[in-house]
Amino acid sequence: MAKSSALSSTYLCLYTTALATTILTLMNPCFLNAKTLESDVQVLRSFKDSIDPNSVLPASFLSSWNLDLDPCEATGTHFLGILCMTPSDNSSGRISVIDLEGDGLEGFLTPEIGNLTELTTLNLNRNKFRGPIPDSIINLRKITRLLLSENFFSGGLPRYMRRLRKLEVIDVSHNRLSGSIPATITALRELTRLDLSNNELTGKIPDLSGLWQLNTLALSSNQFFAGLPPFPVRLRTLLLGHNLLTGHISAISRLRYLTALDLSDNRFSGPILHRIVTLPELMRINVSANHFTRIEVTKSSTKESRLQVLDAHSNLLQGHLPLNIITYLNLKTVNLGHNRFFGKIPKEYGSRLRSLWRNLNLEYNYLEGTLPSEFMTGGEKARASLDHNCLNCPDHLPWCLGGQRPASQCRRSAGGIM
Repeated sequence: MAKSSALSSTYLCLYTTALATTILTLMNPCFLNAKTLESDVQVLRSFKDSIDPNSVLPASFLSSWNLDLDPCEATGTHFLGILCMTPSDNSSGRISVIDLEGDGLEGFLTPEIGNLTELTTLNLNRNKFRGPIPDSIINLRKITRLLLSENFFSGGLPRYMRRLRKLEVIDVSHNRLSGSIPATITALRELTRLDLSNNELTGKIPDLSGLWQLNTLALSSNQFFAGLPPFPVRLRTLLLGHNLLTGHISAISRLRYLTALDLSDNRFSGPILHRIVTLPELMRINVSANHFTRIEVTKSSTKESRLQVLDAHSNLLQGHLPLNIITYLNLKTVNLGHNRFFGKIPKEYGSRLRSLWRNLNLEYNYLEGTLPSEFMTGGEKARASLDHNCLNCPDHLPWCLGGQRPASQCRRSAGGIM
């Protein structure tokens, strides 16, 4: 009897435990066979709690995060913007991608984000996050894409970012980041794109030549100063406009793969070398608003140059207009305005404006004489500005409607007085 009573008690206990488990499972569907590591789920909770709920619109991906469900098992419209990976041993799933681009979210990026150690992509572009980028982000050792552009992040770049050795893309542009670029960033040898533009960064640009896979470097609209460092030789896009950079730009001539170059609105000086203008892949060059005094334009051909846009306005360029520019047969836009060119406009410019060129800006120079006959009738598609020179322009010609300087100003300029 005693043995039978003991067995009955054991069975009752097991039954009660099973019943309690069943009830708990019904109350919380993710309790049974939970597929997502609980610490990852906790990060998602913390992430969502760090966002102002008034900024979470019904159409945003974040509004679909129902944390009573399992993120890696959710179907339909639940947990949009989340991707998971499942280990080969069928252990708990891990969050691998967070993509909330353009959700309009306001708040802070939780430091717990560093616990998502399987994360490969974090895309929070075009939101309203503020405060610092948490240093805990350096724990994301598998991350390849860090996309935080067009927010209000402040403070410096995360310390010890060099530890994120798998990073291929960093885009933290259009924020309020300050401080300098750490020289140790060259440890990120898999980087192909680095965009730090439109921030408040300062200091010298470090030697980045060790980033040998980098093809896009965008540092525009910051406060970088001093001269140019060595750059990775495989760069295809180099954007340094709107800084405080100085010195000559001869180092650019080594970048044989360059397709787009923007050095505008800096303090560069000296010549614009022909070795830069004739880079074989270069399609767009903007060296405007600097202190360049000379532009070297040698003869080219369709096989030698792919150049389509040459913008050198607002410099100190002087002498006669470069005639060899007509040999760049892919050229569509030429802007040499606001310089110190003098003499006559070559008649070949008129021929190009009637055929290949679509934009020609020569305003605010010291050009004089009669216009080539090709300028007398405006092309249907071409646009030109010849204002504020000393040209003999017919009143009806739209390209001269802004008026001309007194002839005496141009004579003084040609004589080297101005």
